[in-house]
Amino acid sequence: MSWLDKIMGRGKRAAGEAMDSPAMREEGRHQEAAGKAEDRAERHEDMAQEAREAEAAERAEQDRM
Repeated sequence: MSWLDKIMGRGKRAAGEAMDSPAMREEGRHQEAAGKAEDRAERHEDMAQEAREAEAAERAEQDRM
């Protein structure tokens, strides 16, 4: 879950800052970045699916003519 990764990453980053733990700060930063990357990947997958569906509809329309 990308949104959960982003939230947990922010929490870890904040905890790392509060506890002065560079390792926890980095772990949080990486987890947050992974969540953002997952969001981007999902958006692109959705766009690709929409393009495939539009192409299929266009081909079906052309076949009907």
